[in-house]
Amino acid sequence: MFVPSSKTPLAPHLALGSSGEELAVKFLMSLGYTILHRNVRMGRDEIDIIAEDTEDEVLVFVEVKTRAKLDEDFLPSMNAGPRKWKKLRRAAWKWTAEHSYDGGWRMDLVSVAEGSVIDHVKEIGSWF
Repeated sequence: MFVPSSKTPLAPHLALGSSGEELAVKFLMSLGYTILHRNVRMGRDEIDIIAEDTEDEVLVFVEVKTRAKLDEDFLPSMNAGPRKWKKLRRAAWKWTAEHSYDGGWRMDLVSVAEGSVIDHVKEIGSWF
């Protein structure tokens, strides 16, 4: 008798995003960050990674952008414009309010392509 697997394979774009987030987590941990949460839903918004930058003693809300191929004309970070940062900022405010967190925080971007972290930009949210 055939019993279907309870695990449905992820759609290719979701699998790519998931692998990018895993690489970003490993990268951030190699920098000494403590990973607190992943894929946090705050209403209709999502935070890819919430981490603590122990060196700067600040909470970090991380957006991860992943592409299968590295294209110098279209980097992963180009998928994160002002609208994305507005949503992440809104989610971060909601998270800090729900957790009564009143310390410092920032928003970072980690770009992944071809199975490697290619860029990490701190405080990207201040650009928008």
